[in-house]
Amino acid sequence: MRYLGKIVRLQVQVDSIKTGERPHQIYTPVPNLTSVPVLRLTADGVEGIDQSGTILPDVHNRTHPHSKFRGDNGVSICFTEHYRRMRDRYGDHLTNGIAGENMLIDHDITVSYEEIAHGVVIRGDDREITIGPWDIAHPCAPFSKFCLRMTPDEKPDKRITETLQFLENGTRGFVAVYDDEAGVAEICVGDEVWLVG
Repeated sequence: MRYLGKIVRLQVQVDSIKTGERPHQIYTPVPNLTSVPVLRLTADGVEGIDQSGTILPDVHNRTHPHSKFRGDNGVSICFTEHYRRMRDRYGDHLTNGIAGENMLIDHDITVSYEEIAHGVVIRGDDREITIGPWDIAHPCAPFSKFCLRMTPDEKPDKRITETLQFLENGTRGFVAVYDDEAGVAEICVGDEVWLVG
């Protein structure tokens, strides 16, 4: 196994971070993106547990009343180096976590789909879980417009296509479903993340 880094942020989308109807959706991460110290993983998706112990289901959890669960996107991951690359290209408004992934890992090299596809092992105090296989979190037009700082009334153009291409192949992150045969698991900020294989 190869060490990737520590979890520096856990978060849930308590509701959709895209508002409006297609094709006029707008990417609005505030106020529905909530940082949490603990993430609970189940086959239905993830739930955040805040400082008070309140459980916050992610919008990609199958049990969420406005669920966006597709069968392959119950948990998501991204890396600090991916954000550095996005900021270098589009600007400082792309703060760590703004893309909405559940786990942000401190890692200073781009992680490719081929590297992460087989899974990751997350290790904490007396805990070890495996998540994977992973797939690419394909970028969407609303997030691409957000990257470009386009106004809602601006029509998509070649810049959107170029941005979608840049964010593809894992730059935007990766998605998976947690296989909870071993039972429900919890991960915490500070846990170590290792590549399987």
